Amino acid sequence: MTTTTDAVPVRPSRTVEKARPSAVSRLAARAGGGLTQVLLVLVALFWLMPTLGLLISSLREGSDIAGSGWWKVFGAPTQLTVDNYAELLGNGAITESLLTTVLITVPSTVLVVVIGSLAGYAFAWLDFPGRDGWFLLVVGLLVVPVQVALLPVAKLFNSLGIFQTTAGVVVFHTAFGLPFAVFLLRNFFAEIPRELLEAARLDGAGEVRLFTRVVLPLGGPAIASLGIFQFLWVWNDMLVALIFADSGSPPVTVALQQQVRQFGNNIDVLAPGAFVSMVIPLVVFFAFQRQFVTGVMAGAVK
Repeated sequence: MTTTTDAVPVRPSRTVEKARPSAVSRLAARAGGGLTQVLLVLVALFWLMPTLGLLISSLREGSDIAGSGWWKVFGAPTQLTVDNYAELLGNGAITESLLTTVLITVPSTVLVVVIGSLAGYAFAWLDFPGRDGWFLLVVGLLVVPVQVALLPVAKLFNSLGIFQTTAGVVVFHTAFGLPFAVFLLRNFFAEIPRELLEAARLDGAGEVRLFTRVVLPLGGPAIASLGIFQFLWVWNDMLVALIFADSGSPPVTVALQQQVRQFGNNIDVLAPGAFVSMVIPLVVFFAFQRQFVTGVMAGAVK
């Protein structure tokens, strides 16, 4: 007795067609060649041209600066001198303004980082009444422009006796830097695995120890990026300094603005002062560049 089995029809195999790249992807692939890199280098050099010009001008005598462009130094390198920087260090107004800027920038940055870290951890991992509502209020403060609060805050500081003082400028910068600090650090801290925090709690760690031993080390990139943001904003600020700083001891931005009024008489001091004012935040930025990029990328998504 024979048995027959139904033959299973074999379907011809279909070749898997690769998806055709889109026009955008083809354009991006073509843009990654050597020509694009050369173009980017040229753009970077063009962007750095004012900085190079300021550096060269700061190394030239005042008569040379007034008589010819900074590019003339390539044909006459003997014009370069460091006497301008020696004169800058002997200018009491500029050196005092640099010290005032440091006394404003460092406390403003440290206070924003410390308070923002504590608030960010609280909004991320602590349960308290109205947490989500308070966080929405903090996020809403991000859209409030500084110009709106200048007059009300000036009246408040005048009544408190801190108007046109260094403390008043620090308080202003700290208050307006906290909304962004809380927003950035809360989003970063919320990405920490809950299991890691629970394991630390099971080992007997309290909230303070948990914050200092676990959260802060993991939040280093976000904290570094926040510190750079705050440092650059406060160091380069002139609007708040013009209104709230002491006119007798202004920050460097205001001091340089006052020096511009006498441009023809002190151009040899103005150029090195402007370069020093610019190079300090650049050094801070490049020193923490890697942490800055990591913190921004991690804190921007939730």
